Amino acid sequence: MDIATLLGILSGLGLIVGAIAMGSGLGGFIDLPSIAIVGGGTMASTLVMFPWNVVLGSIKVGMKAFTAKSPDEEQLIQQIIKLADTGRREGLLALEKAQVDNDFLRRGVRLVADGSAPNLVRAVMETEIDFMKQRHRRGQSVFKGMGAMAPAFGMIGTLVGLVQMLQNMADPSSIGSAMAVALLTTFYGAVASNVIFLPMAKKLEERSNEEAFYMAIIVDGVMAIQNGENPRVVQERLQAFLAPSMRTEK
Repeated sequence: MDIATLLGILSGLGLIVGAIAMGSGLGGFIDLPSIAIVGGGTMASTLVMFPWNVVLGSIKVGMKAFTAKSPDEEQLIQQIIKLADTGRREGLLALEKAQVDNDFLRRGVRLVADGSAPNLVRAVMETEIDFMKQRHRRGQSVFKGMGAMAPAFGMIGTLVGLVQMLQNMADPSSIGSAMAVALLTTFYGAVASNVIFLPMAKKLEERSNEEAFYMAIIVDGVMAIQNGENPRVVQERLQAFLAPSMRTEK
């Protein structure tokens, strides 16, 4: 569980609710028609913008903002160093029997063990990275689209409320409360967009960048294994990906 994502959303909503509660109270900020316009309108626009399967898939993608954990690059580098040592001592064919947990690394090692050309190995692995980024961008775009549409439907709801208010100007005492209700849709849209949808889209983008970075280390490591580089050189080469504070000296 990514505590930061959950804490951020709950804190944002909590601060807003707390500020309301300390003022006029929560009752005045609850309006079901406004919620229906923002929530239903945002979902309707999302279904227009994206295919049904992409919208459904975005639910699973969104869970990564709460559950995915950051990969351990240092542990990965140590595993690649061991594979490089095995390939250098026993030959690349011996890598077929190596136990590798990461699927992407396993596929790269198998390509090397099968005697594939270096340019083919790199091309296959980099193609997989490119398509992974493309799949992730589709999921991110759903949340970005919802983040853009929620404030727009909030404004639409406000305009609807203002029109209804202006049609009933006979009772001046009701103008204030009617105006407040009209503005609630803008409030709902802004909160949904800036507390939930857009931050989640950014978190998913960061998750994708982390995974691409992790896979880039694997590609460089697999190429070093195929070239038969000394494990010490492989370590220095891969640790260049890491911040100085994360590097180990051995």
